[in-house]
Amino acid sequence: MTEITTEVAPEQACPIAPVVDIVFSRWTTPILWTLHAHGRQRFVELQRRITTITPKVLTQRLRQLERDGLVVRTYHPEVPPRVEYEISDLGRSLAPLFATLAAWSVNLEKVDEARRDYDARRQTSGRRA
Repeated sequence: MTEITTEVAPEQACPIAPVVDIVFSRWTTPILWTLHAHGRQRFVELQRRITTITPKVLTQRLRQLERDGLVVRTYHPEVPPRVEYEISDLGRSLAPLFATLAAWSVNLEKVDEARRDYDARRQTSGRRA
């Protein structure tokens, strides 16, 4: 009997993988959350709210989010020039997902407990070995 193996694209094996890649890359979630919660903001305002992000990384992520259609960048040709960022309608469509994740966050204590239990078991079994 011959077995036939076919390659399956990752997005077909797990249809949410491309979504996870777009929405949950390192700084995307805090940026989108901040823009959703606080509305239109200038670069410096975003940087103040997301205190651990560097200007270089914030610039890179904002460009990618604009490219993905999740953020709208508005340039105001004034003196001095002003640039504002806001979440797009497409980005806002992620709000139910973020709300669900925020509601799930009550389980983080259980995750911490599971990690402590796991680490304790590993430490105990490591002593016997």
